[in-house]
Amino acid sequence: MDFLFVEYAGQTPWLWLGFLCLVGLLLWIDLGIINRKDEVISPAKSAFMWASFAAIAVLFGAYLGLFYEPDPQYYSTPTDLNRQAVVQYFTGYLLETALAFDNIFVISLIFAYFCIPREYQHRVLFWGIMGAIVFRGIFISLGAAVVNSWTWVLYVFAIFLIYTGCKMMTGRATQFKLEDNKILGFVRRHVPVTNEIHGRNFFVRLPDPATGLTVLYATPLFLALVMVETADIVFAVDSVPAIFAVTRDPFIVYTSNVFAILGLRSMYFMLAAAAAQFKYLTYGLSLMLILIGAKVIWNFALSKELGWVPYIEPQWALLMTVVVIGGAIAYSALDTRGSRMSDEA
Repeated sequence: MDFLFVEYAGQTPWLWLGFLCLVGLLLWIDLGIINRKDEVISPAKSAFMWASFAAIAVLFGAYLGLFYEPDPQYYSTPTDLNRQAVVQYFTGYLLETALAFDNIFVISLIFAYFCIPREYQHRVLFWGIMGAIVFRGIFISLGAAVVNSWTWVLYVFAIFLIYTGCKMMTGRATQFKLEDNKILGFVRRHVPVTNEIHGRNFFVRLPDPATGLTVLYATPLFLALVMVETADIVFAVDSVPAIFAVTRDPFIVYTSNVFAILGLRSMYFMLAAAAAQFKYLTYGLSLMLILIGAKVIWNFALSKELGWVPYIEPQWALLMTVVVIGGAIAYSALDTRGSRMSDEA
């Protein structure tokens, strides 16, 4: 049993396994108990689900502050490591939750494109979240290996974040198009596909029109699932560099990512109908990416390497995240309310 005490990415395997067991338990409660039946999830129920996931994320942050043993190699200063870990965890969680808003827009487009009934959307998103947890684990493992072996890669991440933020700010960010998506085209060419919904099934056996033999067909639910997974991979290109710009601790990176992903499904059902009202959130997210990229250059190049400026502590990054994202959401709500009142008048 010695392998349970051999560190992986700064922590013992039992801690990683314990966290994954917690995630598995939450998913089982979600799909196996709370949402066992295929039904339309109301905004009230989805709000309760999201609040529950958020509360568990907060409790996990308390665990980090009280019992977690951070590896000093991932932190800028060797003192007060638990406070640094907690602040970085909540900064990462809030940032990843905010970035998930972009996923909501794309997911709604995917469901509309494939005409997925609302009562089956939760099933697609559940398995989409499962895939996202696996893919984020792979991306974060690779990112941690690269960043902690070659710290200069953080500068590449910083420039990429600033570039991405500027593209989002000017409205020139890459669009997620379904009509000419190469992955969707590959699936359609190599897998028999039916255009009809067959209940909650991702696959269904139907007779081949040419031979009369029973053939396994993919349903629109499976195509929607493939596109949801593809969208998450696309958004991970922005998300993973952003979180590594906040913290280099792989355990903090992964746990903050996973808790944000767990809340994405319930957030979708809560906000999909009102997503268009958050019209200034994109500007807030773009500004956030620019500021995070600038913070990396400030802390690692101007402060640590050259000593020209004071180091920006993690709590200021957390405050910056709350102010920028919260301000964008609040201004969107006020502007939407003002427009609605003007229309009524």
